[in-house]
Amino acid sequence: MSRARAAARLRVPLVSLLAALVAASAVLLGAGSAQAAGYRYWSFWEGNGKNWEYATQGPSVLRPDDGTVQGFRFAVSEDSGDADQPRRAPDFGAICADTPAEDGKKRVALVIDPGTTTDAPDGEKPPALRTACAQVAPDASSAEALAAVAKPLRYDDSAMLCAISGYPKTGCGEQVSGDSGSAKPSEPAKTTDDQDQGEEGNGGGGPSVGLLVGIGAVLLLGIAAVVQARRRR
Repeated sequence: MSRARAAARLRVPLVSLLAALVAASAVLLGAGSAQAAGYRYWSFWEGNGKNWEYATQGPSVLRPDDGTVQGFRFAVSEDSGDADQPRRAPDFGAICADTPAEDGKKRVALVIDPGTTTDAPDGEKPPALRTACAQVAPDASSAEALAAVAKPLRYDDSAMLCAISGYPKTGCGEQVSGDSGSAKPSEPAKTTDDQDQGEEGNGGGGPSVGLLVGIGAVLLLGIAAVVQARRRR
């Protein structure tokens, strides 16, 4: 058999093998993307005068000064880096314009944004975004300011804020699958700070180590098959 004819016979299985490798890699990578997930929860924000900044302390710990603006946004997000901000500017003057100052109390402007239907749990409809001016004791926490204007509040055993004004009716920081948007019965709810640290430790939504190992194994099998085919020439 001539070298040209042998090369032609070898080329067909090689092309088929490479096509199979590409398809397998795409399936593996696609599986990794489909498994990307977020968490459905109320995120907590602080206004800096013009923009929103993700709060570094929880509402039960933070004790805002008089004249500050706090925001709460319900949405699905993977971590604080991609969390949706409240959809209203942190404007203390506009929010507390009709609430005159009183001696012995402080005013805290609040933006409460239940988010959109896309992020709502199945069977629930988010209420309208609203603002409120809480007038509370000088040493009151952000959670106490929220409770003054947005009861009922619901918390879980780890003190994570689960519901504001009764929304949502159920659930608390549950994991939501990235492909369907449906909630998974997953790990226990976490506080906002613990959740952020855990997600950063997982490396976000990139491919897992197991996924990369699987792709490497497929490629190694392909290389071995090519070498074996050449030995039989």
